Amino acid sequence: MSRVDHMDVAAYALGVLDEQDMERFEEHLATCWACAAELESMVPVVGLLSDIDAESVTALEQTHTNPVLLDRTLVAMRTHRRRARFRQILATAAAVVVFGGITGVVFSNLADSGTAPQVAGPTSGPVQVPNTGSGDPVGPGVGGTEQEGRQVNVTDPTTGVTATFFLASKDFGTNIAFTLGRLPGPRECRLVVVREDASTEVISTWSVPQGGYGTNSNPQKLSLAAATSSKLDAVKHFEVQEVDGKGAGKPLVTVPAN
Repeated sequence: MSRVDHMDVAAYALGVLDEQDMERFEEHLATCWACAAELESMVPVVGLLSDIDAESVTALEQTHTNPVLLDRTLVAMRTHRRRARFRQILATAAAVVVFGGITGVVFSNLADSGTAPQVAGPTSGPVQVPNTGSGDPVGPGVGGTEQEGRQVNVTDPTTGVTATFFLASKDFGTNIAFTLGRLPGPRECRLVVVREDASTEVISTWSVPQGGYGTNSNPQKLSLAAATSSKLDAVKHFEVQEVDGKGAGKPLVTVPAN
């Protein structure tokens, strides 16, 4: 190996050697502890220690006697050079963002974490959630948009079934959004409109599984929506019924319309 090879330490540390010369120098470095020691002494000069932790520094000190740690040092230095080039690219991109007036892109530790840039999406105002005054939000609006209409909360004293209804008058009649809890299963149920003139209309039917809804087995309440052509002021009440095998209905909870 010529004296010129020994002179390549500084060029290698600064990362200015081309790929062929870098490979040639590393082959030389594997057997030349003088160059390895000189390379180690130049690390602080070129600022490489800024991204190397205490464990890596200790490894650098031990490369005189341990050729395996020398290989690890070479890998760390190559990684540092790649990161340095990547940070330069990010700095250029950031300048383009600032001077180009582009907004919404967040560069968050991209060089070190490897995560993709986060793009700020559209935001909206706070969602209003119906509340019964007990401190716990209830009803179909929980976790979604604000429900439309007048809220009515009822718990049947006999069956224990709880109901939260949102009643909204529409040109077509009445829109109903409702949730039911403490509703054990299995059973078949339906929602019936009882009008002021005593006439009735079934506007929704559903099945309750074995675990029920709003129960110890299944804490999730049942949320449904229905509509009727009847105007709200013509409705006396809504009735959730259990339907037996013969089609007869047994009231589970009654919700007044007005």
